[in-house]
Amino acid sequence: MGVKAFLSIPLAKWTRWKVDRWKLNAVTTQRALLLLLVKAAQKTAFGRDHSFNRISDYDTFKLNVPIREYEGLKDYIEKIKLGEPDILWPERPIYFSKTSGTTSGVKYIPITRESLPYHIEAARNALLLYVAQTGTGSFADGKMIFLQGSPELTDTNGIATGRLSGIVAHHVPGYLQKNRLPSFETNCIEDWESKVDGIIEETIHQDMTLISGIPSWVQHYFEKLLLKSGKKNVLEVFPNFSLFVYGGVNFEPYRARFESLIGARVHSIETYPASEGFIAFQDDQNDNSLLLNTDAGMFFEFIPAENYFDKNPPRFALWEVKTGVNYAIILSTNAGLWAYSIGDTVKFTSLRPYKLLVTGRIKHFTSAFGEHVIAEEVEESMRKVIQEYGGEVIEFTVAPQLNPPDGLPYHEWLISFAEMPADMVAFSAFLDNQMQKRNIYYADLIKGKILRPLLITSLQKDAFSFYMKSQGKMGGQNKVPRLGNDRKAADILSQWKLD
Repeated sequence: MGVKAFLSIPLAKWTRWKVDRWKLNAVTTQRALLLLLVKAAQKTAFGRDHSFNRISDYDTFKLNVPIREYEGLKDYIEKIKLGEPDILWPERPIYFSKTSGTTSGVKYIPITRESLPYHIEAARNALLLYVAQTGTGSFADGKMIFLQGSPELTDTNGIATGRLSGIVAHHVPGYLQKNRLPSFETNCIEDWESKVDGIIEETIHQDMTLISGIPSWVQHYFEKLLLKSGKKNVLEVFPNFSLFVYGGVNFEPYRARFESLIGARVHSIETYPASEGFIAFQDDQNDNSLLLNTDAGMFFEFIPAENYFDKNPPRFALWEVKTGVNYAIILSTNAGLWAYSIGDTVKFTSLRPYKLLVTGRIKHFTSAFGEHVIAEEVEESMRKVIQEYGGEVIEFTVAPQLNPPDGLPYHEWLISFAEMPADMVAFSAFLDNQMQKRNIYYADLIKGKILRPLLITSLQKDAFSFYMKSQGKMGGQNKVPRLGNDRKAADILSQWKLD
């Protein structure tokens, strides 16, 4: 056992004790945190506009601060970009995390001196809790790779600006810097294919023990690595690779393909980082739900997803939520976001401690006939059908087909297979049956002969890579949407259908 692995064990035990303390006192922490945040921002422009001096509890907060998406904060953000201090939070942010919005164009999410440490701490806690549970920190003795956006930052009137992963790259603890790959120069390569080639050159002869990134892009790295090395699987290239850390999408649809590429099942840790804050992380290898990060400068609210688009939707604090309900997640933070909808949906699996699953995006759904199919339903159905009928899925998305040349409308599943299932007819029928079990509205449409059962369109293996490249979203933190309520993506992807 190396020095770093040895030292990680007592640190992990201390971290486990610390996290256990706050996770069981989440409600008390959240109640106090809201008032601390409001008090800190009383003299800001936003605080004055929303009478923060009159807010004394959660009920008065709701009365004074309406739910907002990015457009509702954009005027305040623009003032910060022009150089004005004390707008959303005291002083000015130290960073802007630049993200792509579907309706707002580019979004500039503030990161402050107060909020940044929590991004770093949560990532560290996820790793240390793994060490505490498994008793091994061996990954700390080898090399670690983080597939991420460029760490090069631009300047927005004195505020460093870039992708979240690029910002965080500047704050990797010193004791991990020597273990970390790729190099700064390779990480700065903008063209994703060239970047992956550079990463392979730097890592192929190293002792890689931990690999982190969005599953689809790590999968792409693994495939190119095996082509370059001529090896059968990743463990032949990296015999000590033992831990995969991921976030951003559900890993289950990728699992079979990953295990085939790696050559075995390795341990994994799911994290839920966002530009707005590090929301949650997996703290137990025996439980795939995520621990809500309730002591990290973020006050959480939740709106039932089915009511999100109502004129006055109900909103609930943490102490009011229930398990099994699909909620849109709302944040107020020490970065100056106030009752801000980040666009994600979650479902609680436990209330003591508060643990959840990420179920999708509030605006990513298929509901051409009122069925409102969500990501959780399609991903779980895909997991079940692969378990039952085999096959390896590289990537997939679902879209409605409203006007087929003949017959009833249907849901089209566009799928890239690494390995086709032996019986595609049975695969398709089972997949549709799973969807009907998970979504009663979809089932009613099938039974009522409004829709016919789903149809699968098999795509070339590189179809989704071609699609993302055509959209200027190749690599980094970009993700393929699981669902569409129109055929914009589906019609483009159709050009890569298998003959």
